[in-house]
Amino acid sequence: MADWSTQRTMLAERLAAGRAHAKGKAVAPEALPAFLEAVLRPGDRVCIEGDNQKQADVLAVALAGVDPTRVHDLHMVQSGVVLPAHLDLFDKGIASRLDYSYSGPQSARIARMLFGGKIALGAVHTYLELFARYFIDLTPQVALIAAVSADREGNLYTGPNTEDTPTVVEATSYKSGLVIAQVAEIVDKLPRVDIPGDLVHFVVEAGKPFYVEPLFTRDPAAITETQILTAMLAIKGLYAPYGVRRLNHGIGFNTAAIELILPTFGEKLGLKGKICTHFALNPHPTLIPAIEAGWVEQVHCFGSEVGMEDYVAARPDVFFTGPDGSLRSNRAFSQTAGLYACDLFIGSTLQIDLEGHSSTVTTSRIAGFGGAPNMGSDPRGRRHPSEPWLKAGAEADPESSPALRRGRKLVVQIGETFGEGNASLFVERLDALELADKLKLDLAPVMVYGDDVTHIVTEEGIANLLLCRGKDEREQAIRGVAGYTEIGRARDAGMVEHLRERGVIRRPEDLGIDPLDADRSLLAARSIKDLMLASGGLYRPPSRFRNW
Repeated sequence: MADWSTQRTMLAERLAAGRAHAKGKAVAPEALPAFLEAVLRPGDRVCIEGDNQKQADVLAVALAGVDPTRVHDLHMVQSGVVLPAHLDLFDKGIASRLDYSYSGPQSARIARMLFGGKIALGAVHTYLELFARYFIDLTPQVALIAAVSADREGNLYTGPNTEDTPTVVEATSYKSGLVIAQVAEIVDKLPRVDIPGDLVHFVVEAGKPFYVEPLFTRDPAAITETQILTAMLAIKGLYAPYGVRRLNHGIGFNTAAIELILPTFGEKLGLKGKICTHFALNPHPTLIPAIEAGWVEQVHCFGSEVGMEDYVAARPDVFFTGPDGSLRSNRAFSQTAGLYACDLFIGSTLQIDLEGHSSTVTTSRIAGFGGAPNMGSDPRGRRHPSEPWLKAGAEADPESSPALRRGRKLVVQIGETFGEGNASLFVERLDALELADKLKLDLAPVMVYGDDVTHIVTEEGIANLLLCRGKDEREQAIRGVAGYTEIGRARDAGMVEHLRERGVIRRPEDLGIDPLDADRSLLAARSIKDLMLASGGLYRPPSRFRNW
């Protein structure tokens, strides 16, 4: 007779082994290495919770300290490879296989380890894609998660940075996996219960908050006039004509500039209430002036941002907050909102080729994707209409019957023609292809595919790829906004001018924008201190951003 409860039996064995090193559900930090060696098995699928911000850092360091003769060949399935300890696992032989989404701070080291054969790569995923696989074929057998606090029964309060926690716990605990949480403290009563205690098996009182990276903080003082110009082009040349109200902004100074000129340049254009009212977005500090000026009606957040906790709690009409008043973020829900409910994604990249494919991978760095491929893709399952979606669809396919014509999500890549280190944004061939060759990957790590990209914005103007008819027009439209890069200098001047006449390419002057007007005086806040003052003192910037 078949045994249908082998996973429950294994969980019971793990629990019994773990209890030998615990008092009830509580595990002392100093007991962690022996505890982990007791509950883990070679070859386990393990998720260390950690995104581009929130990190289960105490548990990660403890796991990297186990005896590799007892715990080895783990298959790590996690959103972020962010901490040094995440890769120490592979150096020590504790882990051997990796499926992940993002590795920004460790992008150079992970590249070296992949090339050196230290890591067997499953795939680089988008967040939503990896979350989906947690419920299909990458279900964690052990999850190491992070929360703000726990009570005696193991109920968890995750606070503003809930992020991935509900998804990881749901996939693990309901499939007879083991859930171990690190918290700053164990308390008698929680502000709210975010994860019920019957889904949490052990709790480690770390005595300090988990690590959070202020990834979405951009100092207005570092925004350049070129970035302000691209922001002006985006607002007047895209947001206004399409009437974009529901959108997602990627990380970067170009999008921060857009947020900061909404109350100035946008106000001058009379666009308040017509654009940028609903966001899927972390609480960007650079969004404060637009919120205070009444531009923004609602924001749903993937995660929080360091220092924004009090401000968010004081603006419950805008943000999603719990009964305790603090932010309730949820990465899986917000990714879904960005994919299906937003009409526009705008973000930056490191390389764009002549077909419009873009990637943040270079030959020396593998940063992963995060959520950009979900935000920056056209969801073919969408069925609800909106003005921007229908208009973009009509531009892409003017001949079809309107009632049967698919709309299109606006997917915009914005940046300067020359980036950091004077590297060209535009290339003949993505470095991602060279990486695929070196690692013998079946699929090159392209962040946003060219057939999803609808517009490219640089200081040279806007290329509307929806209006291109054929591969040659698309290539020349991209060359037409590539400036003085090698790609731009190889343009067909006559064809580019013809595309401009058709409105496929629009220069600043075609939109009535004088580049000389792209001045820092347009920024509604010109420093981190200005943002703090605009918030009424509610925004408390991290110390590294304070210079006053």
